[in-house]
Amino acid sequence: MRVSEVMSRDVHIASPMQTISEAAQAMAAHDIGSLPVGENDQLVGMITDRDIAIRGVGKGCAPDTPIREVMTRDIKYCFEDEDLGHVTKNMGNIQVRRLPVVNREKRLVGIVSLGDIAQDGHPRHTVDMVRKVSEPGDQHNQSMAGMR
Repeated sequence: MRVSEVMSRDVHIASPMQTISEAAQAMAAHDIGSLPVGENDQLVGMITDRDIAIRGVGKGCAPDTPIREVMTRDIKYCFEDEDLGHVTKNMGNIQVRRLPVVNREKRLVGIVSLGDIAQDGHPRHTVDMVRKVSEPGDQHNQSMAGMR
């Protein structure tokens, strides 16, 4: 099975200059926990509800703080034509619950999440991924270290 068969295609993209308040409002309106951040037709980051809570509110940032200041810049992604089992294994290894999906021209075409994978009918993929994603020592911590 290919990633394109399970991914969500309806992707809402934020601008790095939008505020964290606007990002939170968009997440609430669309019932999602993350937004890809795009600038000049390029994927430049991801902003999650956790980024807003920990890097934003937790560090005393105002609601009008630009997304650029709290977003995750180290973007992990997968290709739409990749094998779902391979991508699921990689998501578990890097401990992420969602990945932007790009085509071979590296244009954003969707997002694949743990929920999408859980619905694909392959319980083994889901169980293995949940186990790995949930392991302590997540390399993607929420500290400001390494932020530009």
